[in-house]
This record gives sequence, C-alpha cells and structure tokens, in this order.
Amino acid sequence: MERKEIEMLTRDFLIEEMEIEAELLTGGAKLKEDLGLDSLDFVDIVVIVEERFGFKIKPEEMARVTTVNDFYGYIDSKVNG
Repeated sequence: MERKEIEMLTRDFLIEEMEIEAELLTGGAKLKEDLGLDSLDFVDIVVIVEERFGFKIKPEEMARVTTVNDFYGYIDSKVNG
C-alpha cells in the first residue's frame, strides 16, 4: 500500500470516526495538544488501525507518535516495513 493511500485512509477515519475537523489535520498537528485526542480516543484509534491495516499496535511504539505525520509514518512503517 502506498503512503498516499495510507494517509488518505487514516485521514478519513480521523475525520469520520474521531470527528476531527479536516482543516486541523496538518502534518505538524500534535495529536493531543492540537487535535484534542485523549487516552480513550487512542484506544479507539488502536482498534480502528488494527482492523483497517491488519497489524497490532504496541503501546510503547505509539507513545513516540506525537504528530499527524508521525502517525502516518508509523502506519506506513508497519504496513510496508
């Protein structure tokens, strides 16, 4: 799967499932501070990513993901790694 497709799919579920406004989803946007995601949101995100992309997220790896670009890159590395 190409990175552009990963970004599109991820962006779509952040908008639809997490109800984040599209204009907030810039590459440098911080997941917690800028998008307002909390620990319960991250549980939902883990479930969605595991279902849509077919890999298990390790909490210690996800702890290093702070921005939207980091998140795209993390998923890309797991899908295409």
